[in-house]
Amino acid sequence: MTRKRRRLIVVLAGMALLSGAVALVLSALDENLSYFYQPSELSAAPRGRAIRLGGLVEEGSLERQADGVTVTFRITDLAESVPVVYQGLLPDLFREGQSVITQGTLGPDGTFVAREVLAKHDETYMPREVVDALKKAGQWRGGQEGGGKGTQ
Repeated sequence: MTRKRRRLIVVLAGMALLSGAVALVLSALDENLSYFYQPSELSAAPRGRAIRLGGLVEEGSLERQADGVTVTFRITDLAESVPVVYQGLLPDLFREGQSVITQGTLGPDGTFVAREVLAKHDETYMPREVVDALKKAGQWRGGQEGGGKGTQ
């Protein structure tokens, strides 16, 4: 076997090993990705796979079950809404009409089973201390009085 032929075999073998490693990494990444959907896009979401569902908590939809841990509510994007079931403690900022992002799986009956619920505050949120300081300085231009809870 000539030197040129040996070099070609080594290069091809190296490329094959590198291709295999890249394929394994991409496969592992794909399994751990969690895509974001809104309720009106949920029909395209994969069943039984972890996804993120975001939108507003529909007014009047929040129900706490007798066990004290299970909560049901609906998430809407003002076009469609999806029922959500969650077992656990809800974040302090969670309430009806508020933006949320949930992570979980879509069940066969169309109910979203959440493993995690994240509540978002709107971009106009400011701690009370900052609002008071801006008012004192005469720089306050916001519409909300008193701000929200400050961090301590």
